[in-house]
Amino acid sequence: MSRRRVKADPGAATLRLMRTMTQLSMKNSSQAMKRATDTAAAQSKPPPGAGTWIKGHAIGTGGMRRYFLFRPHGVAIGERLPLIVMLHGCSQNARNFASSTRMNAVAARARALVLYPEQDLRFNPQGCWNWYDTKSGQANAEASSLMAAINQVCLFYPVDRKSVAIAGFSAGASMAALLASKHPERFRAVAMHSGVPPGSARSAASAVTAMGGLHRSATANGLNRWPPLLVVHGRKDRVVAVKNAHNAAHLWASSLGAREGTPRTVQRGKRYASTVTDFRVGRNVVVSLNEINDLGHSWSGGDNKQRFSDAAGPDTSRMIWRFFERQLQNAG
Repeated sequence: MSRRRVKADPGAATLRLMRTMTQLSMKNSSQAMKRATDTAAAQSKPPPGAGTWIKGHAIGTGGMRRYFLFRPHGVAIGERLPLIVMLHGCSQNARNFASSTRMNAVAARARALVLYPEQDLRFNPQGCWNWYDTKSGQANAEASSLMAAINQVCLFYPVDRKSVAIAGFSAGASMAALLASKHPERFRAVAMHSGVPPGSARSAASAVTAMGGLHRSATANGLNRWPPLLVVHGRKDRVVAVKNAHNAAHLWASSLGAREGTPRTVQRGKRYASTVTDFRVGRNVVVSLNEINDLGHSWSGGDNKQRFSDAAGPDTSRMIWRFFERQLQNAG
């Protein structure tokens, strides 16, 4: 029996190819959408801490900024709580900074509110606060937007306005110091972790030199009394030189008329050892310089699952609260 050869239909083959490509495209689109949805869900998911995670926006001369507010459970009607403002570093956002520092857990125990402003990537592609750009005025404009967020939270939530502290890491620490120097009457305490003191840079180019510790900061002559300062810095920091910590401590001590004490070594359990130098006015510690021996450019005592965190260092978030609490007691 003879066999007949059937000629393939090119149109049918094209249709099969188009169906296959369409199915693959739909599958890839579905996967991409799921990844985007998962990412968005992860960002909106509250970080650890027994309280609520509230989203808001504030507008200042530097534009609009998003923020998140942690409020502990069980706030009574008429109750007023201390507020800690936390400014993240480059390549961070509000949520992962909260997770890294675990400040919410500290605030839940201490009954405090925590405000996490978030940099907009349109204003800095790396997510850095523009602490250095005073020449163009962007740093001051951005500071205005951050103050707008603080004012808004103080207006809408149960904040004790006389009990506000500000802290930050890296670029966030530099911006926190700038805000404290510009608005000293608004803050009871300030904490700088791996930052640069105000007046060290005026542009992006000079910021790099300042981070290396090669620029002197502004002098405190004739300036208002600044709020008490806690400085935390790793001695193995290769991003921001530890010399900046010394510059900040001495600048603040000059503003406050504080005398320098004798450095001492502190180590708790197996955590990294620190060299601590306190500066006092009378019996009160108004500047505390903490140099952590084996710490790099990371939040000391942070969550190792997050970037720029080192769990082996002393718990900075607890240090900040203790320092802040001491200032509240001294003022009372």
